[in-house]
Amino acid sequence: MAINSHAEQPDNDSGNNSNKNGQPVFLILGDSLSAGYGVDREKNWVSLLQRRFNSKNLNLRIVNASISGDTTGNGLMRLPAALDKHRPDWLLIELGANDGLRGLPLKLIRSNLKKLIQMGQQSQAQVLLMAIRIPPNYGKKYTQRFNALYSELAQETGVTLLPFMLNNIAPHPELMQADRLHPTEQAQEMIMENIWEKIKDIVAAP
Repeated sequence: MAINSHAEQPDNDSGNNSNKNGQPVFLILGDSLSAGYGVDREKNWVSLLQRRFNSKNLNLRIVNASISGDTTGNGLMRLPAALDKHRPDWLLIELGANDGLRGLPLKLIRSNLKKLIQMGQQSQAQVLLMAIRIPPNYGKKYTQRFNALYSELAQETGVTLLPFMLNNIAPHPELMQADRLHPTEQAQEMIMENIWEKIKDIVAAP
């Protein structure tokens, strides 16, 4: 989420590079919130979600193509190759926070997110869009319009909108790292449970 000067490599899966073996793929395109900034890889909510899939005998493989500091523009450059390589059945887009923290034009953010959604849909993936919330650094009007982008795009494109992963976490300082932008290790299980509740029926559907 936060602007980061270094770019981490995507926390890719440890399995095959595509779902040509018949195993469904759940691709996550995100920033530091999904890359697990400041948290051990195995304790990141994405790794916990993979374990939940396994415990429920859901033969799904998560590919975590998330990089700290990523913007929607970066995502546009990376997504085509990820779609071609992994051929996901589901695509979760978790981007936009770094755009908002930089005060990028809302029209640009909206356009980029829509293009990401359309790329996923054209690849035959079921697209999920995570709502993003930002602090009011650039004033109330900008923040409100930014927050509204996600529900508007979900309605326009017909994708599933997931609530912001930190909605019930950010208000609690003990669950946030010192920068107040990234969740702690303790919060990862809560994030996973919240996301699981929203997607379990989707991924379990025939």
